[in-house]
Amino acid sequence: MNFFPEEHSAELRELFFESAQELLQQLNDAGLELEAHPDDPEVLRSVRRVVHTLKGDSAACEYQELSTLAHEMENALAPQAVRDGQSLLVEVIFTAADTFQAMLGAYRKGLEPPAGDALREHIRQISKKSSPDSAVAVAPESFLPHFDWNEVEREQIADSLSRGETVYNVALQIDPASGMRSAAFQLIHKVLARSGQILAICPSDEAAAERIAHVEAALASDHQKDDLMRKCQIPAVVTGIVVEQFSEQRELSQDLLDVLLQAEAKASAEYQTRQVIESQAGHDSGAAHGVQSSPKLAARENTLRVEASRIDTVLNLVGELIIGKSMLQRTIVDFDKRHAKDPLRSRFADALAFQSRVLHELQRSVMQIRMVPVEQLFRRFPRLLRDIAKRCGRDVRLEIIGENTDLDKGILDVLAEPLAHLVRNAVDHGIEPLREREAAGKPSRGTVKLNAYHQGNQVVIEVSDDGRGITKEKLVRRAIEQGAISANEAEKLTEAAVNQLIFQPGLSTADEVTQVSGRGVGMDAVAGALERVKGTIEIQSKSGTGTTFRLMVPLTLASIQALLFQVAGHFYAVPLANVVEITRIEDADIHHVDDYDVVSLRDQLLALVHLNRPAPQPVNSPTKRMFVIVIGAGERKFGIVVDGLLGEEELVIRALDDQFAASDMVSGASILGDGTVVLILNVTAVAHRFSRLPAVGAIA
Repeated sequence: MNFFPEEHSAELRELFFESAQELLQQLNDAGLELEAHPDDPEVLRSVRRVVHTLKGDSAACEYQELSTLAHEMENALAPQAVRDGQSLLVEVIFTAADTFQAMLGAYRKGLEPPAGDALREHIRQISKKSSPDSAVAVAPESFLPHFDWNEVEREQIADSLSRGETVYNVALQIDPASGMRSAAFQLIHKVLARSGQILAICPSDEAAAERIAHVEAALASDHQKDDLMRKCQIPAVVTGIVVEQFSEQRELSQDLLDVLLQAEAKASAEYQTRQVIESQAGHDSGAAHGVQSSPKLAARENTLRVEASRIDTVLNLVGELIIGKSMLQRTIVDFDKRHAKDPLRSRFADALAFQSRVLHELQRSVMQIRMVPVEQLFRRFPRLLRDIAKRCGRDVRLEIIGENTDLDKGILDVLAEPLAHLVRNAVDHGIEPLREREAAGKPSRGTVKLNAYHQGNQVVIEVSDDGRGITKEKLVRRAIEQGAISANEAEKLTEAAVNQLIFQPGLSTADEVTQVSGRGVGMDAVAGALERVKGTIEIQSKSGTGTTFRLMVPLTLASIQALLFQVAGHFYAVPLANVVEITRIEDADIHHVDDYDVVSLRDQLLALVHLNRPAPQPVNSPTKRMFVIVIGAGERKFGIVVDGLLGEEELVIRALDDQFAASDMVSGASILGDGTVVLILNVTAVAHRFSRLPAVGAIA
């Protein structure tokens, strides 16, 4: 039965899918934490809460298969079963996370969810270990404190916290042998009342106590936790005690169904309140006794969940304003030329300066909304590394640095798969087996490091390992065998150019194809993903020491600071971050090497690119002197020969359809204030196209 109209059901499901991903990540984190600290009871309680929440949320969305399986998982996490099946618990948690993830994927696509047989088998194994003839009797209902308080109880707890009081969640298990549970409930209630103020209690009366196995309460108390534990030890009545200080962030979280129901109730209450105010406008005394909302709840209501597409719309409008600002600037320049002594000049300039400051602040604020910490990306890799290391028989630890570095959400999503592949490669190709590491005098446990930091207008993400490094001789041999380069070209390769061979499609140094790697498609996909976000990648590797992959991506894809120039009557731009220097050369300085134009710049060869020619070729140009913009694209450098420089300007990037720009060398376009269209070059693609010979196309 569906409790919501169709549009609300769709909203509920979208909210469920989003919150479920966070719950599954918490499940993975808890599994890793439990593997490191097997006896931590707080981790087990957090797992039970996650599974319980997932069960309720999926039931609210009518995903019955997921709800049923989560319920079975919740029962398997009973304390007695956990004690008896401790060795299996970590695998159960990871299997549950993978199974629930697969079911969520099926629900999203409208497909039949998988049965979850692997998880059910793990649950059966745990259940077998919990023998029925155990020395300790198990309560008819497992002792699983959930502390699921309703909205009124949450309000009372929040008010108590706002007054600076200490609040505890207390759960007491009633002895299964007790014949009069209502009397046991009365005794427990008296003990709790003497220990502090009862803010919430479940069950709420003696009649309901006859059907339960434990009592849960929220208690405001001045006693310490150990004191409460001692006070709650009632012989022949209480057989289990859980006391934990109230954690507002965790305990005040609401189930998904509660969120939707409360939203409906709130809208209805607001409407009724308006009606009452209108009908009793003259009764001021009633307003004085209105219920004040808790500051904790008010803070939570101030948080909005907004679709990324809406932020993109605002960002596009900001881009249009930037174009409008450029038009105004050019208009004022023309006005200055015609009316140099007009007193309106300064007023125009002041107004434009004010508008520019506000626009800059607006753009920065909107961009800040799209920025998210890379921790959202990094947090999925501990589980990935753990699984890959186990499959490959390696002992590896993951070190994460700079997880608070902010990056555009759109770029972050694109980098997820490339980084996952680099982490897999670091474990499979980089970290050596135990005997090999010991023979090399290295620690038995390898290290993979993820690091993120800002560098100018870019974000740098590094994936490094302390493994064997890239075997350059083997890489070159494989490249020759597969026809990527010739033996003649291989002799001219610099060290940086050899490392770049790893991105050749189909090229792999693995001796055999495994489930982890060996097909030669991963690194090609990494390079492709970096090109899509206008980023670059560098490799540093030392044999026997390790390898570092350095990914450099722009902070945002919305706008860039660019250098404008002209070639053959057309206007182009390159990101200012890629400009190394600008120099002037004469025609006599150009030499021809293997059909390439090169110039000697400080005793080093630099390949030249002529944008008005379809391919690299020697040319006898009549030009006497010309500008050359030296561009850096990762570890490669090349020079673009230009007719004239137009200066620096902030450009709003607009994507182009293939019918307008079929070349991969153009990453987008922009419009200047006078309406001129400028093509923005993809410097990485230009480097690949015109610098195919690394010995010539790079400055060593």
